[in-house]
Amino acid sequence: MPVGGTTGQKIDVNGAGTGDAGRGSLAGRARTVLAWTGVAGWGLWALVRWAGGDRLPVIGELAAPLLAVTPFVAVAAPVPVVAALLLRRPAAAVAAALVAVSLGAAVLPRAFGGGQPAPHGPVIRVMSANLYFGETDADQLVDLVRRGNVDVLSLQELPPEAVGRYERAGLARLLPYKVVDARVQAAGSGLYSRYPLRALPALPRTQMAMPSAELAVSGRKIEITAVHPVPPISGESHRDWRRDIGELPAASGADGAPVRILAGDFNATLDHATLRALIGRGYADAADRTGKGLVHTWGTAIPLTLDHVLVDRRARVRSYTVHDLHGSDHRAVVAELGLP
Repeated sequence: MPVGGTTGQKIDVNGAGTGDAGRGSLAGRARTVLAWTGVAGWGLWALVRWAGGDRLPVIGELAAPLLAVTPFVAVAAPVPVVAALLLRRPAAAVAAALVAVSLGAAVLPRAFGGGQPAPHGPVIRVMSANLYFGETDADQLVDLVRRGNVDVLSLQELPPEAVGRYERAGLARLLPYKVVDARVQAAGSGLYSRYPLRALPALPRTQMAMPSAELAVSGRKIEITAVHPVPPISGESHRDWRRDIGELPAASGADGAPVRILAGDFNATLDHATLRALIGRGYADAADRTGKGLVHTWGTAIPLTLDHVLVDRRARVRSYTVHDLHGSDHRAVVAELGLP
């Protein structure tokens, strides 16, 4: 029966009503769910990245464009750690910290470089520039070639009507030899060189033009390809992108074999397993080797590193620089290479 005029409400050992205890339990469960949701979100990203999500069936076409922003996800990886600590969920905080370390291990090495050979062969300077449908300022492009003392230039998005404009601006005087496959809109590409070029057979089945040529520097043979696969932004283009990158030749690595260089807009970052698989066939990324692998080459709102110079891993990357291009959404990249 009621005592001292109290109601029929039960009192727990702490003097709180069961209604308050229920609300406290519900809030605790909500904090747990919230903490582990952060772990799951970042953890899933890390899992897809390390599993090579852009090459996986079913999810590959969705994963490919998303994986390009992995560096931004890695920068934000401490968020679920801090959230779990604030929510007083230590187990979730530990799990989130492990995920953050995993993402850091995928991204941070690009900022440090290292691991280079010390060849004593000739030096060659390679530049790559995406011209944005041929809209890049011709005088600036030629000035970059001149100031960079560029030996070989790879151009992408080179339409027929732009070829004459760049050559009249002085490109043909600086780099008189060329292998060009100019096409409408974004499909054309070309190679210009200070040294005589011999055109190599075109790569089969590529969606965009990707001309290849052979040249010699101080008797050392070099094979270079202007790279420009389609961007993987749909199911069909994802398949074409993977095929185009897969068509690129491996670096031989054998003594006396030509030194292979791939330069262009790969529409891929080092977080794409498709690109990493190509690099694993005997190449090194020039930006990665010099600790500049996180320097963006495309975009402003979401800057990404899509342009690369891949070189036979026997070569040394002596320097690597990135330059703005007026009229283009890409930046030019210049790599000075010491050949084996």
